Amino acid sequence: MTPDHDRPARVLIMGAAGRDFHNFNVVFRGDPRTTVVAFTATQIPDIAGRRYPAALAGPGYPDGIPIHPESDLVPLIRDLAVDRVVFAYSDVSHAHVMERAATALAAGADFSLLGPAATLLPSTRPVVAVTAARTGAGKSQTTRAVVAALRGRGRRVAVVRHPMPYGDLAAQAVQRFETYADLDAHHVTIEEREEYEPHLDAGSVVFAGVDYARILRAAEAEADVVVWDGGNNDLPFFRPDLHIVVLDPLRAGHERTYYPGSVNLRMADVAVINKVDSAAPDQLALLEASLAAVNPGATVVRAESRISVADPDAVRGKRVVVVEDGPTLTHGEMAFGAGHVAAVRLGAAEIVDPRPYAAGSIAATYAQYPTTGAVVPAMGYGERQIDDLETTLNRVPADLVLIGTPIDLARLVELNKPVLRVRYDLDVVGTPTLDAVIAERLGV
Repeated sequence: MTPDHDRPARVLIMGAAGRDFHNFNVVFRGDPRTTVVAFTATQIPDIAGRRYPAALAGPGYPDGIPIHPESDLVPLIRDLAVDRVVFAYSDVSHAHVMERAATALAAGADFSLLGPAATLLPSTRPVVAVTAARTGAGKSQTTRAVVAALRGRGRRVAVVRHPMPYGDLAAQAVQRFETYADLDAHHVTIEEREEYEPHLDAGSVVFAGVDYARILRAAEAEADVVVWDGGNNDLPFFRPDLHIVVLDPLRAGHERTYYPGSVNLRMADVAVINKVDSAAPDQLALLEASLAAVNPGATVVRAESRISVADPDAVRGKRVVVVEDGPTLTHGEMAFGAGHVAAVRLGAAEIVDPRPYAAGSIAATYAQYPTTGAVVPAMGYGERQIDDLETTLNRVPADLVLIGTPIDLARLVELNKPVLRVRYDLDVVGTPTLDAVIAERLGV
């Protein structure tokens, strides 16, 4: 497709209700040289078919911007006369990115990625960014440890979470969460609760939403230090004064073959090698070799993902059904998570395979992500999925539901068997500690 240089370039942004909106807001909104004609959506159920609202898109878009399924990419390029496709979502293999590039190029459009120079917002406060090489590496527990270290040094901290705006986008432009009542008022999904509840339990205020320039201003007004809690192994949205990347030796090699985790690996000041207690020596050696090859100057912190439950005896000898963090199992491609590890360590008699009992959208999730093991993904992007999750768990012939996702799931579903939560925290092994690194790098 040959662009007409007498008109603005027609741009389509490929996304998943997060990075795509941020890229639009900071690069394309108000730019007279471009017109964004559509978004496409993937990874998250039921986000296509909406519109990016005019209230957020600005005066150049009085009708907003339509959001289509990614499967419509080729006819969209043709029908909307797209000049340029911008790829804007994360936790995908390099091969996945290049396959999408090949599709766009063959359809007649250019294909591009936007990097940190174009999309990082500056802050008036020091920023600590916590990112990861893959979803499920242990970023959230690392973020909580960073917040605790900063508070221990007397700093007021605001946590800003990577976006998960799956509802009314205009209403979600700037969100502030301090209590569980705030979560209920914003009708957040299970995925959002997984990220917000542990911070709220620790006494943190969490900001999130859609318009991150406005969100940053709100966070700066309440804090001495802003902590970016990155999601889906995406790049930070704010320019960090200290950038920490969490690496997962159980998926050693992925840190160099997944986008944009491989960018985080190269950019980071500090690399946290998590799960050293679970990984095999050859996995650790492969990960350390990757780090030494592409970012030899990074400070290395080693850590364990410490797992605990309130009543270990309740697991021993029981048949359990395990619920795990949804994104870790889906596009994170893990077969299991902390709940399964806890069940094994605590002597469960059997981890009952839930897949034969899966209802509706949970069964569809297993079909879409066949790498998921004998655990239940905590999918809950809407009432239908929450109902299917409840039905699935109630069908499984088990003595106990072991909740490996970091939320109080029993508040959302009614279960016909006892429930026990698994908690996990970062436990740094040896030196340097995160506290020492923060003190040295930030001078706090």
